Amino acid sequence: MTVPDTLGGIGEIATLARIFPRLPQAAAQLLGPGDDAAVIAAPDGRFVVTTDMMIHGPDFRLAWSTPRDLGWKAAASNLSDVAAMGAVPTALVVAIAAPSHSPVALLEGIADGLREACEALWPGCGVVGGDLSVSSTLTIAVTAFGDLEGRDPVLRSGASTGDVLAVSGELGRAGAGLRLLFEGGVDERGEPDAAAAASVRAEKPDLVGAQLAPAPPIADGRAAALAGATAMLDLSDGLAIDALRLASASGVRLDFASAALGDDLRLALEGGEDHSLLATFPPHVTLPGGFRAIGIVQAGDGLAVDGDPYVGSAGWDPYRGWNGASG
Repeated sequence: MTVPDTLGGIGEIATLARIFPRLPQAAAQLLGPGDDAAVIAAPDGRFVVTTDMMIHGPDFRLAWSTPRDLGWKAAASNLSDVAAMGAVPTALVVAIAAPSHSPVALLEGIADGLREACEALWPGCGVVGGDLSVSSTLTIAVTAFGDLEGRDPVLRSGASTGDVLAVSGELGRAGAGLRLLFEGGVDERGEPDAAAAASVRAEKPDLVGAQLAPAPPIADGRAAALAGATAMLDLSDGLAIDALRLASASGVRLDFASAALGDDLRLALEGGEDHSLLATFPPHVTLPGGFRAIGIVQAGDGLAVDGDPYVGSAGWDPYRGWNGASG
């Protein structure tokens, strides 16, 4: 039986030599991995930058996610934040801390997921550098850069009374997938179980895939900016909590039409990690790309559904609800 190489067994240099060829190259890359810093072209002279961490336990379970899933989701969640500014993704920097006994194949799979996500969601964006370290807890941190192409960024603070509230992407599907995993992807003790999770995923691939490997509508961020979007953000923590952030930043009230949110209203509002784009547009604008109207911007504050104040609980909060389990 062949014993798989581990990070501690072959070391950092040999590990990087196996990872680099699997990573995507960025079209804006002037100098990539291997030096003290990458060099990226910024034709506009301005760029956007965002960062996000994924930590084993509160953010993912190795019993549920494949290494490819982890790389894909790490890329997708950051690309979506860039798109939410109306920018186009140009480059990623990735830092990973993993236990020394981890198989090298784990990092190779993550690299494959990063590459496949970039190729599928925004070709030309690539990984231009990063860092490796050791930790008892697998942690993936991604920093993403984006080009504004000469436009002003689309902020959360620009919505005005009378604007149309619209979304591109799905609502509640990632939350539904997570619920399926917690209900059926566990063993008799309630612990995350790989075989059980695989069975759930085979039965409901679209919903579980929406949670473990989301596909945000990256191109619609640029389309929204070109169409004159007044405000926009990425729906990572749930429609209700993220919409409240936009409403607060703009000093307005957002009124959702329940008929536009689907059959499961609570899941649409409170399920997190859809990584869809929520935007507001002037009322005369033809909604671009995959955007569809789900409400209207009104004078006031907070959120409403069909004119009634929304008082439900909000979505994902990393400091609330995690029981300390990893799985």
